[in-house]
Formats: sequence, structure tokens, C-alpha cells
Amino acid sequence: MSFGDTLRRLSYGVPGTHARPGARPTWTVALELENRFTGWVDVPLTEKGIAEARRAGELLRGFRFDVAYTSALSRAQETLRVMLETMGTQPPVIRDQALNERHYGDLQGLNKEDTAKRYGANQVKLWRRSYDLPPPNGESLEMTAKRTLPFFDRCIAGDLRQGKSVLVVAHGNSNRSIVMQLDRLSGEQVVALELATGAPLVYEMEKDGATVKSKRILG
Repeated sequence: MSFGDTLRRLSYGVPGTHARPGARPTWTVALELENRFTGWVDVPLTEKGIAEARRAGELLRGFRFDVAYTSALSRAQETLRVMLETMGTQPPVIRDQALNERHYGDLQGLNKEDTAKRYGANQVKLWRRSYDLPPPNGESLEMTAKRTLPFFDRCIAGDLRQGKSVLVVAHGNSNRSIVMQLDRLSGEQVVALELATGAPLVYEMEKDGATVKSKRILG
């Protein structure tokens, strides 16, 4: 599929973030199943996450990617592996911590309902949904963007400027940061943004690697 010499393609997906029973010690497996803050805790995919990754790969069949990017967390790397296997392609893969999920600091690993009882539901909602208010010893979405976007500008957009088609498989909040820049969203707008798992976004980019020509959601 060709979009013309003046266009570059950026596609990305969001992995499922549930733990797969038996794949890791019990304490990691329990995190998502018990409604806990995951963040940088390295939980693997569940069968549901694998199915979503396979579906995303099916939706992207026929696309050609010159390079793929993912985070340092295994659930994103496994999502990418399943997607590429389904697509029948194997481009070079770059893994970087800059694409990791938002770090939830002292909340990481805690049950969300128990955390709400401890700190108050309104406070927890502010930590989760505000743009610039981080949880204790953690990251806000603004802080996540400050580590994700320089990497995007330097590496991912750099590949786009070279005429490459790029696949990015990361996490809800690191992907929100990228979408915020591409779609020119404000902090208030991006915190309300919901990105569906297993439904890749495809951006057609101008050759400057920064200007969006068009955007569509697959699936």
C-alpha cells in the first residue's frame, strides 16, 4: 500500500495489560486480576491480550513496516511479537524505556479500591486523570510526555523523515503522549482520550515527520 512519495506512515497499537496465569510468579499475575495499579511492574499478557494483539496484526496485514518500536516492558514486547508473527513480517525492533507506561510511584502494585479508601476517591481520581498532578513518587501524564516525546522526535520521527514506515507498540499513557503531539491536543483534552486496545491507529505523515496528513482507526 502506497501513500505517495511525500507521505510517511506511522501506526501504533496499545497492548493488553492483563497478567497471564502461570507465566510469572503469583505476585505479578495478581496485579491486573486484582484491579491493581500496574505501571512499570512487568506483568505479561493474558490470553485476552494475546487475542487482541493477534487481531491487531490481522488488521495490519498488507502494511509494510521498515522498523518497529516498543517499550522495555514485556507485555508490550509480547504484543509486538504476536502482531508481527500474525502479519508475517519481521522488521528490526527497537526497545526503549522512554515508551514505558506511566510510573505510578507509591501506588504501583496497590489495589485501586483500597487506594481510594486510603487516600480518598477524589484524590485518586485526580492522580489518575489530571494532566500535571503526579501520585507520590510517580509520574503525571505531563511527566510521561516529557520522556516519551523527545524520544519520539529524535528516533521515531527521525525514521519518518528518512521515508520509513514505522510501527509503535507501547502503552496507554505513552501512546497518549504521542497522540497529544500529533493531534495537537491540550493537556485537558488528552486526559479524556481513550485508546482502544487491539485497534491500531494509522497516521499518514508528511515527509517532515511531524505534520499529519490523515488519521484512521482500524477495526
